[in-house]
Amino acid sequence: MKKQDVPLLDCPRDFLIGDASGKILNEYGRFPCKIMCGVYALIVKGTAKATINITPYEFAENDLIYFEPGTFLLIHKFSEDALVYYIIFSHAFSQKNSVQRTITDKTGMVSKNAVIHVPEEKAEVLKNMFLVLTKASNCTPSMLTSDIMASVFNVFQVSYNTYLLEHKQFSLHPQDRKELIYQDYCQLVLNHYHEWHFVSQYADRMHLSLPHLCSTIKKVSGQTANELIVNAILTDAKSRLKLTTQTAKEIAFALGFESSTAFNRFFQTYMNMTPRAYRNS
Repeated sequence: MKKQDVPLLDCPRDFLIGDASGKILNEYGRFPCKIMCGVYALIVKGTAKATINITPYEFAENDLIYFEPGTFLLIHKFSEDALVYYIIFSHAFSQKNSVQRTITDKTGMVSKNAVIHVPEEKAEVLKNMFLVLTKASNCTPSMLTSDIMASVFNVFQVSYNTYLLEHKQFSLHPQDRKELIYQDYCQLVLNHYHEWHFVSQYADRMHLSLPHLCSTIKKVSGQTANELIVNAILTDAKSRLKLTTQTAKEIAFALGFESSTAFNRFFQTYMNMTPRAYRNS
């Protein structure tokens, strides 16, 4: 079993544009999933809570969010009055048309936050952009083609980076050492949680002492270094239990456990139920 066997959710065509209510979005919050599409979302009304990869976030009106391909997403709760405008780009489309990495490589910028709060005036402009694109998409035939949306995608990428810079959500190297350690640690966890279950393994790779790594992660995030590993494993496990027919043994080996017994013990410790009970819940 390989890491990529985690269930992936992608857009069925190059792009989708529309809006969704809090009631609909809460239906997606029953279990985590890994999205392979790129998603730009604007909170038009209401509030929400969600975990992106291994970081919890709270969203409010006029928050702009970008979920890059490969993001683990767990929706906790949308308020009943919530309304979200979205544009979804398939994984293949995003990979083909992305300028994000080029921008990041050239500037040395590292995103500190997946969420930007946009001032009212600019938020109104964004709302109008989403509405115009929605109307153009719903025409018969649609006024939007993949070539046109490639340009729209690039505009959104550049605009999003501009918003990040304006609101100091990008760090420029050299950046605060503690934040850099935290970002590097999170990236390592996301890359290796399926094989490294102990903080000491990450400390060794990062050439840091275990106490220094643990104290830094706690100071920056408020969570322990071990909690971030556990959250990553649980997110993957819950996604597999709900979205696949993999057995507990198959999931255990995919996530680096020596046996299904060890996986069951781990899952029950943190979830207060067995993997089977979670799957059937």
